[in-house]
Amino acid sequence: MKRILLFSLLLTALYSCKKEKAIEEPEFFVNEDAKTFAEIGMLDIGEIGAAEISAFDPLTNKLFVVKNENEGTPTQDNRIAVVDFKNPAAMTVIGSISMTPFGGAVNSVAVSEGKLAAAIQNNDKQGNGKVVVFKTSDHSVIAEINVGALPDMVTFSPDGKYIMSANEGEPNATYTNDPEGTVSIISVANNYAVTTINFSSMTSQLPALAAKGFRIFGPGKNFVKDIEPEYITISADSKTAWVTLQENNAIAKIDIASKTITNIFPLGFKDYNIAGNEIDPSDVPNQIGKYTPAKWPVKGMYLPDGIAVLESNGTPYLFTANEGDTREYEGFFVEFLRVKNKDIKLDPTIFPNAADLKTDEKLGRLNVTTTLGDTDGDGDLDELYSIGSRSFSVWNGNTGTQIYDSKNELDVKCVAAGAYDYLRSDDKSVEPEGVALGIVGNTKVAFVGMERADAVAVYDVTVPTSPVFLQLLKCGDAPEGVLFIPAKNSPTKKSLLIVSSENDGVLKVYTPNTI
Repeated sequence: MKRILLFSLLLTALYSCKKEKAIEEPEFFVNEDAKTFAEIGMLDIGEIGAAEISAFDPLTNKLFVVKNENEGTPTQDNRIAVVDFKNPAAMTVIGSISMTPFGGAVNSVAVSEGKLAAAIQNNDKQGNGKVVVFKTSDHSVIAEINVGALPDMVTFSPDGKYIMSANEGEPNATYTNDPEGTVSIISVANNYAVTTINFSSMTSQLPALAAKGFRIFGPGKNFVKDIEPEYITISADSKTAWVTLQENNAIAKIDIASKTITNIFPLGFKDYNIAGNEIDPSDVPNQIGKYTPAKWPVKGMYLPDGIAVLESNGTPYLFTANEGDTREYEGFFVEFLRVKNKDIKLDPTIFPNAADLKTDEKLGRLNVTTTLGDTDGDGDLDELYSIGSRSFSVWNGNTGTQIYDSKNELDVKCVAAGAYDYLRSDDKSVEPEGVALGIVGNTKVAFVGMERADAVAVYDVTVPTSPVFLQLLKCGDAPEGVLFIPAKNSPTKKSLLIVSSENDGVLKVYTPNTI
């Protein structure tokens, strides 16, 4: 009798498991070919500044797009454009949200669970800005939070419990007012309580950081004020954030729960004098249309803008778009000069061919920083450091160690596709600006937007230590925002890539073929 009872219980248990498994929602999967992205939709929403950053809400099928037009003029218009995205092939603008009640330009938007967060700078750029949270359904205000000066980027943690903003704190035009660079951490569940942290806790580490390529420079050289947070990415478990400190050539690591900066990773420099890193540093007229890469005695400062994290086998891999940026306050402080400038004096022992290097066909036209390079303090430059690294990189998020760099591949691929801007060879070349990560079918993919090439490079990053180039997508003028929508959240139930371009106000949508 006991055996029969046990057998009966076992059958019941098996039936329950089968029944439970049968009603489980299957994992959403579309078998897509990641190297076949093609344009399916385009929307022009305005003029310069009209399409910088986009965020998508799967609950309402709305796309929210940063739209700043006529910045700094009497007709300045700062708003968020609202786009009906039910059919990406036939997008339409259905409304907008004015920023006038909240401040000046809107710099960034992010969406989570029916909430839209917007980073809005003060009308006085050096004053504290705001993060305003709206309902995606009716655009009513949920919360209005004061953050640091010039909130440049906003994002939600993956679990939706936090909003973070990178508050750049740029100086004013005369460099007489330089606010602190800060990061704000907003607790959604705790009535949007905010903690804004600066970098004062790391001040004592400056000598060690500087030795590894960390930059504190400009009038005053104030550690806390000179740090300029640019872009944020957050770990899948919502516990850790990494922030690019662009002008400082570094990435900061933040523990979200304790609201503390736990590390700063200086990124060092890229050597253009080794194989694979060759650059074309000249834009002289007789070289237009001729890409002539070569080894040069120059180093590139990474100075990353966009950052995204991919976690694999327990390691966070940080992907950065190494745009490069400089401090340029005409008449007050400009950090760069062309190599041929009379004020750029090259050490005669290290550069015995200085006169030749200073010609336009060689390094003469290349922009380099004046804040680095005089290693022995004798008034001439022993090393040359140019702006940005013309690449994207992968870094270990635990240690800051570089795992991979695309070397000069972005240049090479853009030249081959007819997308290279030869007039930018002397500056930052293709100018990698934004990076987004996603899974397309079974392939982990990175999308790298290049501001001066007007293109997005697509890479297979299934093995994050060895990215593989897949294709190049041409887009609008000066792509600023690169947004990936996974198939499970997409209105088409296929993966989508949205590229928003700030110089022509154009949105473009791409999707891959199914297999």
